[in-house]
Amino acid sequence: MANTGFIVWFAKVITLLICMNLKPLLVTGEQQVPCLFVMGDSLFDNGNNNNLLTAAKANYPPYGIDFPDGPTGRFTNGRNVADFLAELLGFDKYIEPFATVKGVDMFRGVNYASGAAGILDETSIHVGDRISMNRQLRNHNVTISHMSTLLGNKTLTKEYLSKCIYIDQMGNNDYINNYLLPQLYSSNHMYKPEQFASILIQQYSEQLKTLYLYGARKVVVFGKGGIGCVPSELDLYGTGDSVCINSIDSAVRKFSDKLKPMIDDLNSNLPNAKFSYINSTSIAVPDPSSIGITKLREPCCEISEGKCKHGGGVCSDRTAHYFWDGFHPSEAPNKVTAERAYTALLSTVVYPFDISQLSQL
Repeated sequence: MANTGFIVWFAKVITLLICMNLKPLLVTGEQQVPCLFVMGDSLFDNGNNNNLLTAAKANYPPYGIDFPDGPTGRFTNGRNVADFLAELLGFDKYIEPFATVKGVDMFRGVNYASGAAGILDETSIHVGDRISMNRQLRNHNVTISHMSTLLGNKTLTKEYLSKCIYIDQMGNNDYINNYLLPQLYSSNHMYKPEQFASILIQQYSEQLKTLYLYGARKVVVFGKGGIGCVPSELDLYGTGDSVCINSIDSAVRKFSDKLKPMIDDLNSNLPNAKFSYINSTSIAVPDPSSIGITKLREPCCEISEGKCKHGGGVCSDRTAHYFWDGFHPSEAPNKVTAERAYTALLSTVVYPFDISQLSQL
């Protein structure tokens, strides 16, 4: 009798997978987890901002110039990290954005990421509408409600969600579009870098606990990269003789240094939780030229206020450029980031699991 609920759940899931034309792991071994949920900012956004009243949009040329469907709202020339991870996990198509996903397709997972989104609700308010981490969590709750209706039981839905992988990339905009804009936001005046980092971590931890309460058990948290090295920040502040802006990287490092202890805390205090941290600094290729990336500072597209100009020109050697626009990587480094997060070659890159290991737990 104890297994009756699971049998009912499994039968419904298999029925849904057939309806979705998916191939469950039990049958073929191709798709490694039943679903992939994506939360984050413009690095993962694949269309959620398209219909928002916001400057943070990428659904126009030359964005998507190397993507089969053209401009979709991805802030790059081709695929983003979330797309590559979906491929590596065996999904037969990319995870759909919350803005458009319908019906049983949500059982594959949903992408909630939003350009300009932050951990803090007020982050990026000057660019217009954006879907903050708190709003993304509310959207996920809406998804869960729909799934529960289709499965007929909230408990069985949570059982299903516990087998899925969640990836999350948050915090970039809390610096770029908040703390580093003292002319627009009070955070820089009110808090020293250590204090601001603590505020972010405290709220981020609570948000991830909410995600856990909603049923997530396998959660991958991506850390911050070198914000002080992105072209638009270099243009805005200048660096003198240094390659990156050390004061920015130093401030952001206060936040990054707290992510691993946060992961330890979550795994220690939440039963069956399997949170993992991806060190976005360590994950970078030591010698980009070894994979053909020779231009580390020049955006590939013609930019205006950090983004590609509508219909603007693009470089001919796109695989040689690390940055696509003033803020976002091109498809080439996105592929490397996903591959190294999926199968980590060094323990300094992921903690405590890489994504391939997490998919098997």
